[in-house]
Amino acid sequence: MKNLRERLTSWVVRRQLAKTQKNGFDLSKMSFLPDSAMMPIKRNYLDPVPELGCTREREPVSRLPLPFGMKAWLVTGYDEAKMVLGKANAFSNDFAHLVGKFGITEKDGDPGGLGFSDPPKHTRLRRLLTPEFTMRRLSRLTPRIQAIVDGQLDEIAATPGPVDLVEKFALPIPSLTICELLGVPYEDRADFQRLAAAHFDLFGGASAALGAMSESITYLSGIVRKQRESPGDGILGMLVKEHGDTINDHELTGLADGLLTGGFETTASMLALGTLILLDSPDHFARIHDDDAAIEPYVEELLRYLTVVQVAFPRFAREDFDLAGTPIAAGDVVLCSLSGANRDSGLGPNMDGFDPDRTPPSHLAFGYGIHRCIGAELAKMELRAAYPALVRRFPKMRLAVAPDELSFRKLSIVYGVESLPVTLD
Repeated sequence: MKNLRERLTSWVVRRQLAKTQKNGFDLSKMSFLPDSAMMPIKRNYLDPVPELGCTREREPVSRLPLPFGMKAWLVTGYDEAKMVLGKANAFSNDFAHLVGKFGITEKDGDPGGLGFSDPPKHTRLRRLLTPEFTMRRLSRLTPRIQAIVDGQLDEIAATPGPVDLVEKFALPIPSLTICELLGVPYEDRADFQRLAAAHFDLFGGASAALGAMSESITYLSGIVRKQRESPGDGILGMLVKEHGDTINDHELTGLADGLLTGGFETTASMLALGTLILLDSPDHFARIHDDDAAIEPYVEELLRYLTVVQVAFPRFAREDFDLAGTPIAAGDVVLCSLSGANRDSGLGPNMDGFDPDRTPPSHLAFGYGIHRCIGAELAKMELRAAYPALVRRFPKMRLAVAPDELSFRKLSIVYGVESLPVTLD
C-alpha cells in the first residue's frame, strides 16, 4: 500500500507542477471564451467576485456573451437556478446540443454517462446506478475511507518540514476512494489519478479539455473491458454481474467517467479549502477537534459557502420558456451559477459569510433535480471522516505561509487552491 501511495504522490506532484506552470496563461485572451463570460468562474480568495452578487441582485437571469453566435443566459438567483435544474422536461443536457458549440465537433464523440443525457436514457442509467449509492451499499466503504485517511495522516506525520496538504491529503483521499468504489486495479491507480486531475483544467482551452476527456474515455474503456471479463466487487463489476449485456461497455465507460468527473477533484477541492477555513479560524478548528456533533453542520455549511463546482452543466431550452419574467427561446443556452445561487440573500441573512450555526438551507452545491450528484453522500462521508481526523492528529497545525501567498485557480469550473503548505507544530 505504501508503494502505491508513493506512486500516486509522484503523479500528484508532477500534475500540480504542470498546473503551476500553466498559471501564466490568460484564458481571457484566447478565442475559447470572452473575458466578460468568465465572471461566473472567477473568485477573490474564497468568495465569488463581487460582480456576481451585483448581477444576482440586479438581474438574476441575465444575458451572457458567448462566441459562435450562441444566445446564452446566466442564472444567478437561487429560485431561478432551482427552476432550471429541476425542469428536465424544459431544459436538456443532451451532449448533441454541444456539437458545433465551444469548438466541439461530432468526432469528439458523446462521452455518455448521466451528466450529458436526458430521459429516458438518463432514467434507465440512473436507475441502474442508484442502488450502488444507497447508504447500505456505501457503508461498506466506511472502514476503507477511514483507512485511507489514516494512511495519509501517517504520511503527513513522516514528512519533514512544511507539508503540502493538497499533495498529501486532499488529492489522494478521494482518488483512492473512487478507485475502491469502481474497483480499479491497484496497478492502474496512478494513471487513474492523473486522468482525474486533468478533467477540469481549463488553462489549455477547449481543445485541452476535450483531449483530457478523450484520454479518460479511452483509459476507462480498458478498465471496463477488464471488469467485463472478470467482474470485481466495485460498482463496475457489480453492474456487469447484475445487468450483464443490458448495459453496454460505452454506457459503463460513461458512468465511470461521470463518477470520476463528479467525485475526485470536487472532493479534493472541498478537503483543501475546508481545511483552509479551519486554519483561518481557531474557533472552528477547536470545535471540530473537540465536538463530534459539530462536524455535520460544518460540512453542510462548507458545501454551501464554498460551492466548489461553480457552474452546472449547460442546459439547452427545449422550447420557449418564461424564466421569472425573462423570455428564454428554444435552443438558448442556460448556465446556472451554483456559487451565485448559494449566496442568494433569499436563503437567509449574511449568506456571504460562513456560519455553521445557521439552520442549513437547501443548497445547490450538488445540483438539483434528476441531475443532482449521485455521489453526494459519498462525498459527505469523506469530508466528515477527514476533517476531524486531521485536526485531532495535528492539533498544532498552522499555515506555513501567509494566506495572501497561497495560489488559487484563476479560471476553472471547479475552484481550488494549488497548494496548502502547513507546519504541524
